[in-house]
Amino acid sequence: MGQCYGKTIPTTENDATTSATTTTMVVSANQNQTPLPPSTPGNGSMPVKNTPGRSSHPSPWPSPYPHGVSASPLPAGVSPSPARASTPRRFFRRPFPPPSPAKHIKASLAKRLGGGKPKESTIPEERGTEPEQSLDKSFGYNKNFGAKYELGKEVGRGHFGHTCSARGKKGELKDQQVAVKIISKAKMTTAISIEDVRREVKILKALSGHKHLVKFCDACEDVNNVYIVMELCEGGELLDRILARGGRYTEEDAKAIVVQILSVVAFCHLQGVVHRDLKPENFLFTSGRDDADMRLIDFGLSDFIRPGSN
Repeated sequence: MGQCYGKTIPTTENDATTSATTTTMVVSANQNQTPLPPSTPGNGSMPVKNTPGRSSHPSPWPSPYPHGVSASPLPAGVSPSPARASTPRRFFRRPFPPPSPAKHIKASLAKRLGGGKPKESTIPEERGTEPEQSLDKSFGYNKNFGAKYELGKEVGRGHFGHTCSARGKKGELKDQQVAVKIISKAKMTTAISIEDVRREVKILKALSGHKHLVKFCDACEDVNNVYIVMELCEGGELLDRILARGGRYTEEDAKAIVVQILSVVAFCHLQGVVHRDLKPENFLFTSGRDDADMRLIDFGLSDFIRPGSN
């Protein structure tokens, strides 16, 4: 649809004369102007009087489109916005993801550990007002480790310490090969870590009499380390044998392994102990034979439980 309006064109010099020719303009939606034939009194149409239209004379009211209907009303230098159909539609599942707290955590750790840049305006606190309570790293074990055992080469290393082979010098273990787990006291920085070592020795002493548990022999200490003396297993880890066989086990071979694992785990649970670190690396063979027995080791994460508790 378009808009229809009339434009009066004077035909005489005297404006008072009512005789005029009216030309009707039709403005359609496509901005094309189509002039209609002029209407005169002689061609059967009535003259249009007092019809509001666009006159060629200046109007007291400013037109919203001074340069025509097709011109843009925007000021000079401003380009019109692109059409909605030309804008690609993009869908974002999460346009603004929440910030990660990793930066704040790293900054806090750096400030706590002294890695961050110190502020110049910070006033240092006075130390020495209250003496720090030193941790009691005395376990009450034998202190004559060097007189009883002779250390050999390292045979394993874990998160809390390393294990070396050793030979007994005197006593019941004279000239016998044993394994010694060495835990540095320098790594015992909290009371919890000290209690973990005490609990490990206590559990090893309590768990005895099962053929698939590593045998506990002795516990010693000195100023720097704690020494846990155990049975030496020279057959290697279960993980090494699994990798050597490419993970392929017959049903009978797998049965022999699983039965030993379930047997020793059930024994620990009946004694009120959970190992909490069962993995192929913590099962050692007593010798290199294919039918050698396994031993469960490393009770550093184990703990006592009560029946019925989670």
